[in-house]
Amino acid sequence: MQMAVVNLHPGQTVYCEAGKFLFKTTNVTMETRLSSPSAGGNGNGNGGQQSGSGGMGGMLRQAMGTAMQVGQRMLAGESLAFQYFTAQGGEGTVGFAGVLPGEMRALELDGARAWFAEKDAFVAAESTVQFGIAFQGGRTGMSGGEGFVLEKFTGHGTVIIAGAGNFIDLNPADFGGRIEVDTGCVVAFEEGIQYGVQRVGGLNRQGIMNAVFGGEGLSLATLEGNGRVILQSLTIESLANALKKAQGGDKQGPTGGLFSTNAG
Repeated sequence: MQMAVVNLHPGQTVYCEAGKFLFKTTNVTMETRLSSPSAGGNGNGNGGQQSGSGGMGGMLRQAMGTAMQVGQRMLAGESLAFQYFTAQGGEGTVGFAGVLPGEMRALELDGARAWFAEKDAFVAAESTVQFGIAFQGGRTGMSGGEGFVLEKFTGHGTVIIAGAGNFIDLNPADFGGRIEVDTGCVVAFEEGIQYGVQRVGGLNRQGIMNAVFGGEGLSLATLEGNGRVILQSLTIESLANALKKAQGGDKQGPTGGLFSTNAG
């Protein structure tokens, strides 16, 4: 289980998803907000309010921007709040971690390309990085098993993501321009990569064999183009199945646990 220890300069701010914070030094302030830095905002996490806008109009735009962000994150099944950390009176330190045993990665955004990440991958980012939601379409998202939204990061600065197991970096351009991946292994990819979902075979004998006995279901994620792709070696589903097996969950017979190891 990796963790990220972030050193902040005086006045520098970093934000994280609620539940990813570990520790901080006493000179770092913490504030919880419903909004994150968004495209068109001023980098202060004000939900997209333009600098220089004041009065009732500015307050209304800020409230509408915050409500839109909260609604998008509700659809994504994400935490509704962000936590902001700012160093005061000197350098400060903040620690973050993901929620699963695995690896972390710092992505450096230079404003040229956005990054897209699967739900729950986001850990923390500088306040100069804008957080958004990218809708993939109901059919693509639902058939991929990841919902129909991805997290989108734009702007300049560092974004920290986390995944399960080890990370694998690939570029589809090195493999003929296209790779096919278990839908649960996709962590993040650069803008310019085309993400889709394809059915593995049809509703025939081989398709049913893949779904029932192969453990792959009926769909694979497709990633096409030229850009970085980050995959994880462990899926949440496989981790859950391993824990269930260790607890004897798959050893119960049709008699309701007669052959389980903990039967009395």
